[in-house]
Amino acid sequence: MKFGYFDDANREYVITTPKTPLPWINYLGCNDFFSLISNTCGGYSFYKDAKLLRLTRYRYNDVPMDINGKYLYIKDGDTIWNPGWEPVKTDLDSYECRHGIGYSRFTSSKNDVQASVLTFVPMNDTCEVSQLKLTNNSSEEKTLSVFSYVEWCLWNADDDSRNFQRNYSTGEVEVVGSTIFHKTEYRERRNHYAIYSVNAEIAGFDTIREAFLGSYRGAYEPEAVEKGACTNSMASGWQPIASHQLNITLAPGETKSYVFVLGYIENPEEEKWESYGVINKTRAYAMLDRYKTDADVEKAFAELNDYWKKLLSKYTVKSSNDKVDRMVNIWNQYQCMVTFNMSRSASYYESGIGRGMGFRDSCQDLLGFVHLIPDRARERIIDIASTQFQDGSAYHQYQPLTKKGNSDIGSGFNDDPLWLIAGTSAYVRETGDTTILTDMVPFDNDESVATPLMDHLKRSFDYIVNHKGPHKLPLIGRADWNDCLNLNCFSEHPGESFQTFGPSEGPVAESVFIAGMFVKYGEEYAQLCELMGDTAEAERARKEVAIMYDAILKDGWDGEWFVRAYDAYSHKVGSKECEEGQIYIEPQGFCVLAGVGVKEGLAEKALNSVKEKLDTKYGVMILQPAYTRYHVELGEVSSYPPGYKENAGIFCHNNPWVSIAETVIGRGDRAFEIYKKTCPAYIEDISEVHRTEPYVYSQMVAGADAKFFGEAKNSWLTGTAAWTFVNVSQYILGVYPTHTGLSINPCVPKGFGDFELTRQFREGSYNIKVVNPDNVEKGIKSITVDGKPVEGCVIPYVKGKETYDVVVTMG
Repeated sequence: MKFGYFDDANREYVITTPKTPLPWINYLGCNDFFSLISNTCGGYSFYKDAKLLRLTRYRYNDVPMDINGKYLYIKDGDTIWNPGWEPVKTDLDSYECRHGIGYSRFTSSKNDVQASVLTFVPMNDTCEVSQLKLTNNSSEEKTLSVFSYVEWCLWNADDDSRNFQRNYSTGEVEVVGSTIFHKTEYRERRNHYAIYSVNAEIAGFDTIREAFLGSYRGAYEPEAVEKGACTNSMASGWQPIASHQLNITLAPGETKSYVFVLGYIENPEEEKWESYGVINKTRAYAMLDRYKTDADVEKAFAELNDYWKKLLSKYTVKSSNDKVDRMVNIWNQYQCMVTFNMSRSASYYESGIGRGMGFRDSCQDLLGFVHLIPDRARERIIDIASTQFQDGSAYHQYQPLTKKGNSDIGSGFNDDPLWLIAGTSAYVRETGDTTILTDMVPFDNDESVATPLMDHLKRSFDYIVNHKGPHKLPLIGRADWNDCLNLNCFSEHPGESFQTFGPSEGPVAESVFIAGMFVKYGEEYAQLCELMGDTAEAERARKEVAIMYDAILKDGWDGEWFVRAYDAYSHKVGSKECEEGQIYIEPQGFCVLAGVGVKEGLAEKALNSVKEKLDTKYGVMILQPAYTRYHVELGEVSSYPPGYKENAGIFCHNNPWVSIAETVIGRGDRAFEIYKKTCPAYIEDISEVHRTEPYVYSQMVAGADAKFFGEAKNSWLTGTAAWTFVNVSQYILGVYPTHTGLSINPCVPKGFGDFELTRQFREGSYNIKVVNPDNVEKGIKSITVDGKPVEGCVIPYVKGKETYDVVVTMG
């Protein structure tokens, strides 16, 4: 069943009931200030870093769920209600939430009063703006009271959640007119503070949580709202909040509007305070002056919409399939931009406290957004490379504010180095900018030890060359892409002692998946070497790739599919020899998309095995059979119940690898079949099963062995977004950026029909028309550019040329 519908014309998903299976959220913010907002107004805000600069509190896994948020309470006589339904949950006469691109709009009504709330983060300010419009649709005058409510976080979200003996004594606020200043810890060591303000005279305020809610009460029954009056409480320690009270009279048919601004202010160090503990409010007032009126809000909102319109116009498709068009043109690219901003740091599944920015994650995400914001992609590559160590390995995660590696997680994930090559290659192919390769980049953010980025890539490449196991396959380290496949952990076998194997002592675990990565990205490294004129290094790289290719065929092939790995005792993982976990998805997809086994006829066998053994109606499972007991020699992968996460769940992230692999061997029907199974627009009708948002991808869907087969988890922040966009845009629709120009070679299902594409590539706009008179899945009969035939599939890049009119005939 559905809980809403797509409004493609307005690029919105319209939610028609607040009672969705899970909170369905949106992300607000494009630069440094971000908010998460659910369809019932839950969520939180932060500046740059969800751990270190959190403005408002959110309580994960709380009951009832989705607490806290930024709430507006409307008191109409004895009736109290919220435009977003929560937290009071009064039955509404009407309700609608429109999640748009960078904004959300709520329109609800109760007892002939309509409330409309538009919430967004402006392009060029560190604040969230909420415009409330109240309309009296009755024939009588209405007297209302409106109460705002946010609960401040004491900046460091981790410390805020546990260091109560200190934090209960640090809360500090100031109220000036209609502006509430959150200046907790400002006197100590900070040069920033937060504000919550409204552009109207207020009848009262509260800054003490207990004064507003009442003792032993929650946000669902605030005492101040029940009584109809705030208490003008001034927080000192304990739990600081911000609440405004507005008393409003509406004539029949009248509408009144109010603008609430939640903002972050950072003063230069020399302006930290006017006197001890007294904040400099100049920048705060300047910010509020920019949102005084509805006209100001409308201008800022128009700027936001214009930004997204221009950004999303860089790749558009027009086909006979509206679901493909809406995902490609709107939601998939939008989600790619959210993963650019957040990596895996802040969602309704990631608390913002632990992970920060992922090395592997951010490199993969780049594949999906580099065409949209190449300049910022360049900055991101430098940030990522700066966390690398001199041996080519890297911190697995880093904090977005400090850009320092996360020492709690450390390194040892041996796929990480190759993803840096993948991201850099994608950037150079997209932009033609080779100057990034000569940029000086530090190791471990130590500027005294810096080398050109190209040297970082060489060390990434050589890390794999220098870390191979007994089968000449790459060492897996702590894990590869599958974080739960921990094959060098403590193991006990008959006649063998309990021990941990390291790279210099005895047999060590190897990854066939990393081997497939090495074949693909080793070739891309060689191409970058050629661009830089280093033909000798390119030749060396290709020799190493050939050695790895042969090692995969020799010891990575199991007869009908690729082996997943070798454990610390050189026992196969993901083999018919195994009792459980006989086949894994990762090497089948990645080895074939890298071209391994194609000419030998093995690729088709591997993909047929995927269809036979891993496929379900909800997507391709990560492994089968599921592990029914804990295998200590395999690590965390077998710690999950069968069908969940890495133990035979459906990872939407690696389904695109198999779909891409199918395009490599020309099977468009099968590639598109896989694409559809995890594509939100195609599974909107089963939202009661899937549960997560029907407009964005989730990381995982419960597999066939799970009790709740088909239920999704971990939406929004997932490499699924980038890889699915790569799959559909570069392989199914077939427009792939190369160093010399755009390659056009679609692989579509029979019956897909003709389609048109607009693709911005470097300074050129490519207007591409693909016709398929023979209804083939793959194959190019001819390509013309501006009416002239082109040999092959690559449209040569011409520097300075602004428009390319391209006709592609499949056949």
